[in-house]
Amino acid sequence: MSLRADQSQALVALAALGALLLSYPLLALFNRAGTVFGVPLLYAWLFGAWALLIVLLALATRPPPASADEPAPAPPVPR
Repeated sequence: MSLRADQSQALVALAALGALLLSYPLLALFNRAGTVFGVPLLYAWLFGAWALLIVLLALATRPPPASADEPAPAPPVPR
């Protein structure tokens, strides 16, 4: 599967965002006593950042919508 140029740029940006979200300075901000729904704050941050990256990755790698100019793909031929 080849990536479009905008998808490649989005993936590079997501890698940089992931490195930023999981870097020590931000992790140190959330390494405090406290809980979110009974989960320690640091663990909640890690899970939330991880989940956000997965959602953004799924959105970035979606195929482009079919335009009205392109013909619809032919259905598969049964054998």
